[in-house]
Amino acid sequence: MKIIDILKMHDKGVSFEFFPPKTESGMDSLVSTVKILKAYKPLYASMTYGAIGSDQNKTKEATYKLIEEKDLTVMPHLTCVGASADTIKNLLHEYRQNGIENIMALRGDPPAGTINFDFKSQALCYAKDLVKYIKGLDHFCIGVAVYPEGHIETKSLEEDIEYTKQKIDAGAHFAVTQMFFDNAHFYNFLDRADKKGIKIPILPGIFPLTDIDKLKKFCLVSRTTIPKKIENEMARFRHRPEDMEKAGREITINQCRDLIKHGHKRLHFFTFNKANTIKNILKGIS
Repeated sequence: MKIIDILKMHDKGVSFEFFPPKTESGMDSLVSTVKILKAYKPLYASMTYGAIGSDQNKTKEATYKLIEEKDLTVMPHLTCVGASADTIKNLLHEYRQNGIENIMALRGDPPAGTINFDFKSQALCYAKDLVKYIKGLDHFCIGVAVYPEGHIETKSLEEDIEYTKQKIDAGAHFAVTQMFFDNAHFYNFLDRADKKGIKIPILPGIFPLTDIDKLKKFCLVSRTTIPKKIENEMARFRHRPEDMEKAGREITINQCRDLIKHGHKRLHFFTFNKANTIKNILKGIS
């Protein structure tokens, strides 16, 4: 089923994002996690896309593992950086043959270690080009990523929302945000999007807080800021990881409660393939 149709039917619910394991034991763990989280009847489940190269097959394998779990609407991520037109075409054809109707279309990051990477040298340069290409196939529901604090490569929020508008106008059906930890960023983004004439559903992406030091590393490669209050609260327990995770969980629960209070009842969780973390958060907001 197409995700946009699911979103039209359900004004509340959760969706889960998983990543492709690199080992057989990791794949077994993924399957166990999915079986546990299926009990929450997610709107859909997505699988992130591995870097161009050896991880692509793992991504497909993990995607098909999700498909094997009945009653799940599955959406693989697809990036265009480093991929030829034929690679993208063939992968989309394979997905279609296997019953997949939803694609998260992303530009992707340049190869590690490259400087001044020329995106225009690619078969499909940017996410908007990938969206347009997929749209032309007239089969897939297309999701895109959006950035409440602006994409790290844009010069301003105004420039960011302009690029966002172009990407959505190319044919995107819905969007999921990058992580954010101050809901004001999300609400302000929605205001900018509305003024720009963006009307598609936008799901807030929820990053479960468990480890402040790991979080800071994630934020180094994005424009996501960590409120000082959150950093200080979690840093108190730097040498007590269980207490740090508990503090982070409460912060995440409160974030979700505020979003729900403001009418945003569809939440997208970055699971990191950890069922218990997500279960505890969902229990806290139920």
